[in-house]
Amino acid sequence: MGVGLQTRRVAIVGGVRVPFARANGVYAELGNQELLTAALRALVTRFGLEGQSVGEVAAGAVIKHANQWNLARESALGAGLKADTPAVDLQRACATSLEATLTVANKIALGHIDSAIAGGADSISDPPVAYPRSFQRLLLRSYRARGFAARAAPWLALRPRDFKPVLPGSVDARTGLSLGASAESMARAWAISREEQDRFALDSHRKAAAAYAAGFYTDLVQDLRGLSQDESMRADLGLESLALLRPAFAADGAATLTAGNSAPLSDGASALLLASEAWARERGLPVRAFLTFSKCVAVDYVSGRDGLLMGSVYAVPALLKEAGLALPDIDFVELHEAFAGQVLSTLAAWEDPAFCRDRLGLPEPLGALDRSRLNVKGGSIALGHPSAATGTRMVATLAKILDESRARRGLVAISTAGGMGLAAILER
Repeated sequence: MGVGLQTRRVAIVGGVRVPFARANGVYAELGNQELLTAALRALVTRFGLEGQSVGEVAAGAVIKHANQWNLARESALGAGLKADTPAVDLQRACATSLEATLTVANKIALGHIDSAIAGGADSISDPPVAYPRSFQRLLLRSYRARGFAARAAPWLALRPRDFKPVLPGSVDARTGLSLGASAESMARAWAISREEQDRFALDSHRKAAAAYAAGFYTDLVQDLRGLSQDESMRADLGLESLALLRPAFAADGAATLTAGNSAPLSDGASALLLASEAWARERGLPVRAFLTFSKCVAVDYVSGRDGLLMGSVYAVPALLKEAGLALPDIDFVELHEAFAGQVLSTLAAWEDPAFCRDRLGLPEPLGALDRSRLNVKGGSIALGHPSAATGTRMVATLAKILDESRARRGLVAISTAGGMGLAAILER
């Protein structure tokens, strides 16, 4: 989406998600398809779409079993939509459902479809467990062989180590560092203290708890398996308890990232309904906001020039430039809280004259973001982070904030594994 094309406005009707649960807990027996189907079914019910068709369903998961290649379609078939609704799987790490949102939004804007659902799900509790490559090769050699003796021969080389399971991990293939270790380096580079990170995490929990208490999440979160709100959120959290936690991603005395100031491993799913304005109005559905601009960037984290999770640092200024806006023109910001240190480093970079000049090509700093406008209903640290579900969670939240506050504009941004950043602007 952008300037120069004859496009339609893309309406955000609303979103629904299941409560995000701690990994290996309430949803331990549920996989991606069960979680995504639950979120889609809740959305279908909420907006009266039972037995109806929508232009497309786009969704995905970051951690998937091989047999979940058709996750979006299978989940859509179980959600109560008419069977002629097409669906597509896609993936962009933590920005998967934001990417899904933008993908179908562009089709609506261009008039290819009139309505769509975007979403995502992830189950840390149901990871694909694979055997080592050595066992795979043994099986294939046996399968390809001709005759019993030839097929039996590879099995003579079988060793106990061939049965050692291989689990999916969050280690970057290029640097060998986990996301947490990368964020630790980022926090050190920007001199973000442990206390600053703990205070940011505490604010996330307090804002989330206040939003639940005020009923903000009532129409955004659908009960599942006896869970009615996000399991990781703690209204009684204090700085003292956060300060007791040990560093999680480095062992030296300078380490600052802990389980308390990082987004927890979570299971969950979310979904979002988008449409042309006419399609929504014809059905008497609300229009909470319009999706107007988006931008995706990639950064050079492999050489060490940029931090792995600095994508938003670059994506937001580029997005604002294309939209002809400045940071003060944005009323509310939803910035994904993978780690408190990562968010605070991002904010520091936007205020740094040298970085903005030399790296972002700006004549002056992007500016200081008013913290009272940032993640005002809590963020991923408090709510949880099922990777592929976070984007549509953030968009649905921001659209409701704009609608209820009568504010003009909001911005959502996510930094992802692989050194990418995805950002979008919503307008009321």
